[in-house]
Amino acid sequence: MALARFGRQVKRQHGVCVKMTAVAILGLCFIFVWSMFSSPSNSVTVQRESFDDIAEPVASSTIVSKSKGKDIEKHDANDNKKKVESSLKKKDEKKVNGSLPLPAHEHKSGKKNEKHVSKRKKDEDKSKLSNEVSKENQENQEQEESQGEEAEKENEDEEEVVVDDKEEGLDGESEEKGEMEGDADVDESVDQETQEMVENENEGKKRQIKGPVFDPKAHYSWNQCSTRSKHNYIPCIDVESGFTRLHGYRHRERTCPKAPPMCLVPLPHDGYDSPVHWPESKLKVLYKNVAHPKLAAYMKNHNWLIKSGEYLMFPQNQSEFKGGVVHYLESIEEMVPDIEWGKNIRVVLDAGCSDSSFVASLLDKDVLTLSLGLKDDLVDLAQVSLERGFATFVSPFARRRLPFPSGVFDAIHCGRCTIPWHAHEGKLLLEINRILRPGGYFILSTKHDSIEEENAMNTLTSSICWNILAHKTDDVSEVGVKIYQKPESNDIYVLRRRINPPLCKENENPDASWYIPMKTCLHTVPSAIEQHGTEWPEEWPKRLETYPDWLNNKEKAIDDTKHWKDIVDKSYLTGLGIVWSTIRNVMDMKATYGGFAAALLQQKIWVMNVVPVHAPDTLPFIFERGLVGIYHDWCEPFGTYPRSYDLLHADHFFSRLKNRCKHPVSIVVEMDRILRPGGWVVVRDKVEILDPLEAILRSLRWEIRMTYSQNKEGIICAQKTIWRP
Repeated sequence: MALARFGRQVKRQHGVCVKMTAVAILGLCFIFVWSMFSSPSNSVTVQRESFDDIAEPVASSTIVSKSKGKDIEKHDANDNKKKVESSLKKKDEKKVNGSLPLPAHEHKSGKKNEKHVSKRKKDEDKSKLSNEVSKENQENQEQEESQGEEAEKENEDEEEVVVDDKEEGLDGESEEKGEMEGDADVDESVDQETQEMVENENEGKKRQIKGPVFDPKAHYSWNQCSTRSKHNYIPCIDVESGFTRLHGYRHRERTCPKAPPMCLVPLPHDGYDSPVHWPESKLKVLYKNVAHPKLAAYMKNHNWLIKSGEYLMFPQNQSEFKGGVVHYLESIEEMVPDIEWGKNIRVVLDAGCSDSSFVASLLDKDVLTLSLGLKDDLVDLAQVSLERGFATFVSPFARRRLPFPSGVFDAIHCGRCTIPWHAHEGKLLLEINRILRPGGYFILSTKHDSIEEENAMNTLTSSICWNILAHKTDDVSEVGVKIYQKPESNDIYVLRRRINPPLCKENENPDASWYIPMKTCLHTVPSAIEQHGTEWPEEWPKRLETYPDWLNNKEKAIDDTKHWKDIVDKSYLTGLGIVWSTIRNVMDMKATYGGFAAALLQQKIWVMNVVPVHAPDTLPFIFERGLVGIYHDWCEPFGTYPRSYDLLHADHFFSRLKNRCKHPVSIVVEMDRILRPGGWVVVRDKVEILDPLEAILRSLRWEIRMTYSQNKEGIICAQKTIWRP
């Protein structure tokens, strides 16, 4: 009202000075109101020219104590300003994993990117009308929603990974994610990865101060998970939402809960005993360790596994293949003499994971076979394979790529195969073509071939230029075996009459696989010297110590191999108290060049080399050495059964997490899930991380067997107890 009266007085003739004063006052008022509502959200919108360069917002812990709640709220008002300054700093300083100059591989979801692109366009349009208060408020709300999505993961020094858990939804599939089951009662007094901007008086600059990965003042108490799959709970595969009661209890695609589980998976109902040690586990395992409701019914129709007392036995002369698996392998080698098991062929993928006697027989020939356990509502034979001590992982195989780089498997096998390779425009077979090495072999054995399916398969394999090397129906095994070979060059693709499937675009990264949908295009064979897969590896075991020309920083790979050989020989094998005769299944949670796995090769164990999706992409070289591995984002649970591994190794793993994951404690819970009772964990890291980590392990009732620290670095060796809190 006062302004209105003042305006009416100005209209009267009181001179030019009064009018000029009024204009100046109104201008200042407008500038003040505009600045209040346009900052900081408008500045953030302007910066969204490149989504990859934007720093993630501060990730808070799951539960924060009330005493610190008010202090944490004070930092929320300045979050946007911090994010802009952090993103500008990242444009100037981009490093990969601290010291390695290798490029971080990009695993980006196309559907998620489309959402962010459209959101950026909306933000840019709204920034033009920032002087309107109502639209500014709407923009602030959308900005907060965007920050909530980005807060799930952050990669401060490496390139950001965009993951879309709802991409490529299937018909009839529930995209709803289950809430956290059996949450831990955690009292955390410090917000995880809290960032503050403080003034450095000496340098006159602002610098970031990051909070600890684990809160040293937190106290933990744990509950058991109350899930439908009980002691076999796999968080991102087993469904816990009510919708799925009519559709089965397992996802057709990997779909993780909104918050990572903070509960402990219970032991089997009949108890759990220490597994049978290797190599006896090839012939028998404890039945109660792998008990499954449908396992007894399955054994009635299959003679390659029988129950005898407390053991599940695997007779050597019995197999899914009549005449024995040894005869089956010898017949394959006779059909294609170039398949020299254990020399020319070292790394094999077995799709389906039915009869693990195939894997056992190949292991006797020095072939390392990675079994793909397909998740369905039938018998969980992948768990039996892991209990026997064979390399196995669990994953859906429907619409998304498998978590492997391109062209790394020497051979891929599907025995007594029922997978519909020709369905959905041949997407599944095109995915097999992506991960098969140029010149590699696809071995397909089927018992009942229909003419329609066989014609469809012939048409599909011809369209991708696979050569049928041999086709034979074995009189003894009573299965028809076809052996295909992938082309070694791109010349044959030019000669195709029908360009269907088409060649993939040049900017399509064949190695990107984390949450990437399968493509209906054909990747070309690598031809440049800097690309992996241009030449077949050396024969085993020479390939283990061979460093190809396409590998960046050969010196670092050589040093990594020597480094871990010295540590394993001088410390791990003798100084940690680990009984290595009880160790068979091992995981390296942050593998680099596979040096740790190579150093343990003489111990008759196998190592799952996990390359985090935000780390430099060294997984192709790990396969080139004749070892196996997988991509994974540790902000999510791993794709395997509970009680899968005997030893977990984490070298500077937690310190490299930075503030990517909202709940780093959930990774320790995941370690507890996938580690067998009596299993071991070896963690090498900074003391500031190891001290609170030790407290977390003690809260889980683990035994701390050895700790050592020097120059702010240290090591923890702990053993999981069979007794559960």
